[in-house]
Amino acid sequence: MTTLPWKKIAALLGMAALLAGCATHRVVEGDVRSFSQLPATATAQQPMTYRIERLPSQQMPSFDPIAALAEQALARVGLQRDDERAQWVVQLGVQAGYTPRRDPFYDSPPWAFGGWGWYGGRGGWGMHGMWRLGEPAPLHRRAVSIVMRDARTQAVVYETSAVHEDVWVSDPAVYGVLFEAALNGFPQPPQGPRQVRIPLPATQP
Repeated sequence: MTTLPWKKIAALLGMAALLAGCATHRVVEGDVRSFSQLPATATAQQPMTYRIERLPSQQMPSFDPIAALAEQALARVGLQRDDERAQWVVQLGVQAGYTPRRDPFYDSPPWAFGGWGWYGGRGGWGMHGMWRLGEPAPLHRRAVSIVMRDARTQAVVYETSAVHEDVWVSDPAVYGVLFEAALNGFPQPPQGPRQVRIPLPATQP
């Protein structure tokens, strides 16, 4: 898997305003893993405040759009950012990369299927022949993580992550959807790995 640097991730986010198209019903499937030490009544404790603690690699303006998407997802589950009176310390993680895929007919001899074959995948079809036309599109991988610690004791109270792979080029909004998927079920999510399906916000022309 190839990983993209923060600046390229930020560039993708910056292109969101330039994307054009009609409304879409695309659904993002996130592979989610969550671990919680919070009680079920945690959201009833008002206000639930937090501050974001940036890692050294995140000390740059290009990380601001990513933090903003995370803040929106945190707000949806009842958390309010308050750097002065934070109850929790939140650390964010984001990864972007791709995984090349092999044509299933790549190793076929040139005489197989008359020298031509078809391959299919998640969202794409192509033709493979003697000259290896139409290689499979790579899987674009997007991943986010959230770690919450008690601001007083520094004990980890919540850990969650969400991963999405798709053959389509990632819309920058995918990161926000993945943060939302990672927080699904907060403060006591289901145990073990699970899939969370969340609609991708429609892009208007």
